[in-house]
Order: sequence, then structure tokens, then C-alpha cells
Amino acid sequence: MDTVISFIIRLVISTFSMATPLFITAVGGIFSERAGVINIALEGMMLIGAFFGVVGAFYTKSAWLGLLLAVVAAGLFSIIHAVICVKYHSNQVVSGVALNMLASGLTVFLLDVMFGVKGTSENVVTIPNMNAIFGVERAATGSNFLYNVLDFSPVILIGIALVFAANVLLFKTVFGLRLRAVGEHAKAADTLGISVSKMRYYGVIISGLLAGLAGAYLSLCLTGAFRKDMSAGRGFIAIAAMITGKWNPIGAFVASVVFGLAQALEFCFDEPVLLGVKIPNQFIQMLPYVLTLVVLAGFIGKSVSPLDLGKPYAKEEKL
Repeated sequence: MDTVISFIIRLVISTFSMATPLFITAVGGIFSERAGVINIALEGMMLIGAFFGVVGAFYTKSAWLGLLLAVVAAGLFSIIHAVICVKYHSNQVVSGVALNMLASGLTVFLLDVMFGVKGTSENVVTIPNMNAIFGVERAATGSNFLYNVLDFSPVILIGIALVFAANVLLFKTVFGLRLRAVGEHAKAADTLGISVSKMRYYGVIISGLLAGLAGAYLSLCLTGAFRKDMSAGRGFIAIAAMITGKWNPIGAFVASVVFGLAQALEFCFDEPVLLGVKIPNQFIQMLPYVLTLVVLAGFIGKSVSPLDLGKPYAKEEKL
């Protein structure tokens, strides 16, 4: 019985550990796309956050300051996407792809400049888990139930709080109403005196800030170092969660937990066996990406995006 309970606790914590960077990034993407700007650059913004989180922790010796620097750096990086798409009305998908490539190359370049390596940075101080914060230590003998229950990062709780805060902000406030109006019908919003460009800037920058937080979670909570392209497609999985969740923070959260469960299975089943046949771990590692394709194939046609998503808007001059 204790073994079953331990396995369930391990599976739940692993699921939320894997889901956290997904739903934080997905919620950020919702702000951008609800404002009418497609944000394929979430992957690159996560990379920037992961890198500068490590840089901040390395130079300040504080993981929390590293987390703050990661959020700021990704927010600044997102301004590039906002300017290209909102001010210059460029193709939003092309801009996102270009920024992903820029982030991938830039982080490797800066990794070489700052750490003298091209693969993995030096290990840095990490954000302590809840059991360390509350001073709960692993028992040498006896039950470790409380230790196992608290063996997760506080960033997970921060992320969950952000999901519900985002839901309130989007659907219960004037700011959220204006943001959604810009994404649904920019011309009508402009007619009512809402600044379309300003709201779109807000949406994209918020997406960058949250993607930076998700990236910092990868480097400062899961690994303690930066590795080349360590986001490993999570930004795109977050986009899939956002679409599956119908551009709703709660829906994106649920979808992210499902994707997180697929990733958690890799850690909970070391050598899975099906009908007496050992399944290679590589197949378990493929599950999140296969699930992404399956979910998109089944749900993308049923999800209705904001009507003005991806459409540049230029304010008409009055005669």
C-alpha cells in the first residue's frame, strides 16, 4: 500500500513538474494571441529566460535574482517581436521563427563568451524545493511521506497562481476586455478609443515575461545549468496546449497537465514492459510530441481563434 501511495505521489509531482513550464508559457501565449499577435517565438523566449536565469544566478549567487533577470531578459526580447509585428506590420509567423533561430544561436554564442563552453554551462545555485524551505529532511529510516509530498519547486505554486490570476485579468477586468476586443475586432476597438497598438504591445510583452519565467524554471529548478536548446520544443507544446485549451488559461492548464503526464511517465517507468516485451525508453520520450500531434489533429478544427489573430492593423487617417 505504501508503495502504491509513493508511486502516486511521485507521478503527480513529476506531472506538475513537467507541466509547469508548459502552462506558464501557454498562459503567456494566450495574452499575445488574445491581443491578435501570433507568437511562435515562445520557444526562443523560453531559451532566453533559461540562459539569463543561469547568468543571473551565477553572478549574484542567488537563484531568485537569476529568476528575476530571466523574466526581464525575456520580456525585453519579446519587444523585438512586438515592434516587428505591431509597428512594422510584418508577417508574425516569420518573425517568430526568426526569433527562435536568433535565440538558439545567441544563447550558444553568449554561453561561449561568458562560460567558455558551447554545450553546458557551469552548475549554479538552484531554487530550493518546498521541503528545503520548510526544513523537512529525508529520514534515514522510517516514513518519508511528508518529505516526498513537499519535494517540488515553489515555482509550481507560483505558476498555478498565475493561471488563475490570468483568468481573472482576462475575463473580469477592463484591461482584459480591451485586450480581447483588440484581438477579436481591432477596428471596432479602435473606434471605441482603445489603442490597438498599445494593447498588442502589452499582450506580447506579457507573453515574453511568462515565457522567461518558464525558461528560468527549466534551468534553475530542473537542471541547475543551461544546456544548448534546452527548451527542447516545449514552447511549441505550450502553443498546442493553448490551442487545445481554446485560448483560455484554465483550459491551457488542463491541457498542459495532460502533456506533463506524458513526460512524467518517462521518469516513473524506468523499463516499461508491455505484454512481456520491454519498451525502449525512447518511445516513452516520444509520447509528449506524439500526443501533441494527436491532440492538434483532433482539436484544432474545433478551437476557434480570435478573429483578428495574425492580422496587422493600421489606424486609418481621418480626412
